[in-house]
Amino acid sequence: MATPNYGFEKRQKELAKKRKKEDKLKAKSDRKSGLLPEDGAELDGEAGDADTAAPGSAESSTPAA
Repeated sequence: MATPNYGFEKRQKELAKKRKKEDKLKAKSDRKSGLLPEDGAELDGEAGDADTAAPGSAESSTPAA
């Protein structure tokens, strides 16, 4: 049985957190500059980004398990 690679899992979590933080900062700057309407339309764009990030994190945890 293979031993778990905790370093890899930790790095993947850190990268996911960094990516999420960058996405939030980008969305915030877009709102400030007026590129996105402040209605619910911006939530649709953020949900799409979250959906694309979720499979990547799921794939990274699957090989480690």
